[in-house]
Amino acid sequence: MGKSRRVFVCRECGFESSKWAGRCPGCEQWNTLAEETVAASRSTRLEREHEQPQLLTEVDHSGIGRMSTGSQELDRVLGGGLVPGALVLLGGDPGIGKSTMVLQVAQHVAGGYGTVLYISGEESVYQLKMRAERLRLHGGRLLVSGNPDLERIEEQFKSLRPQLVIIDSIQTTYRSGLPALPGSLAQIRETAAALLRLAKEHGCCVLLVGHVTKEGILAGPRLLEHMVDVVLYFEGDKQFSLRMLRGSKNRFGSTNEVGMFDMQEQGLVDVENPSQWLLAERPRQAMGSVVISVLEGSRPLLVEVQALVAAAGYGQPRRSVTGADYNRVSLVLAVLEKLVGLEIASQDVFVNIVGGIKASEPGADLGIACALASSFRGVPVLDHTVMMGEIGLAGEVRSVNQAGIRVREAQRLGYDRFILPESNLKHIDATQQAGAWGVKTVEQALEILLGGCA
Repeated sequence: MGKSRRVFVCRECGFESSKWAGRCPGCEQWNTLAEETVAASRSTRLEREHEQPQLLTEVDHSGIGRMSTGSQELDRVLGGGLVPGALVLLGGDPGIGKSTMVLQVAQHVAGGYGTVLYISGEESVYQLKMRAERLRLHGGRLLVSGNPDLERIEEQFKSLRPQLVIIDSIQTTYRSGLPALPGSLAQIRETAAALLRLAKEHGCCVLLVGHVTKEGILAGPRLLEHMVDVVLYFEGDKQFSLRMLRGSKNRFGSTNEVGMFDMQEQGLVDVENPSQWLLAERPRQAMGSVVISVLEGSRPLLVEVQALVAAAGYGQPRRSVTGADYNRVSLVLAVLEKLVGLEIASQDVFVNIVGGIKASEPGADLGIACALASSFRGVPVLDHTVMMGEIGLAGEVRSVNQAGIRVREAQRLGYDRFILPESNLKHIDATQQAGAWGVKTVEQALEILLGGCA
């Protein structure tokens, strides 16, 4: 083995430099160069067998089929299931349920497709057994190992020929000959490149579990996200049981799909009807309670917005926003104060999106405005009503995307009144227009819903 050398590697783009610099010459980000030790004889270049090029039309992929994960929601986000030879990266906050999800996937694949190898670098095999018993999983052809040494993993690839390999996590996997600590930039690049080569050579799907930083992005070099085929983010509020899975990169499907799960004692359960699940405990004829339609990816969701406006006890009025964009709520408050005439600036304001959902899209503006006006005037919103619309600085109500599928979802759950921008009326069919009210301004929407509150 040759002598090792010291280099400075960018955490964002993987650029290597022989000396430190405050700004990366590759991606021009500040303070991203970190010192690493690299073995001179090692190379992260993928070694391929000598193959002759062939015409794209002659490539036969008929024998390659997707493997179901046992979860319709996860299969939806993946584009239909796991693809043999794919490298999938799953990230999420600690304790959000990543290990629970991959263990359930491992159980299903082991029971229906073939051997599954689970490499755990963070938990012992005894802890995995305890988790499996809690989740009532039986194992089948599921093999577990607590040794994250890459050389040992390569041997197991060749001897076991598994259908699925799970690495939990990529930050604990290491190559023993590389003079760097597990989780360092050099180790992550080396192990990810080796696992990518193994996945392609053996036609085995490899599922990597990754850590996230305080900013919510995947830890390690940005090069890791470029190397893998699929990047998934598992997120949710630990105070609620709802979990959401989003895809930020998918070479085998769309990134517009969102999977929703309910974290229960026996593990993650698919939420097949999320709108009904989110509205299950909504009070009827309650002041400040409004149902809005938002889009999560390409999926329409009906969620409840609750607003409470109360007299400020002393000092500066409070503004508390949970689940919505604080800046959008501030804009809505300014429009209600200036253009509608509600003297709301001196009041304490609390806005909450029920169920742990984050409704950050502008289409939630109209519902938030109506919820605030309803609480301020003490008048409940008309029942069986769903609203959507973006509010502009002049008090106008602007159009939203996919109005037709939003209204269709509301009709499926029994709602028959729809308050939406007038410009969206032409985007819905005749069967949906019977209960639709098109509005141009916020004041007009409040007149319909609350009988006028100016």
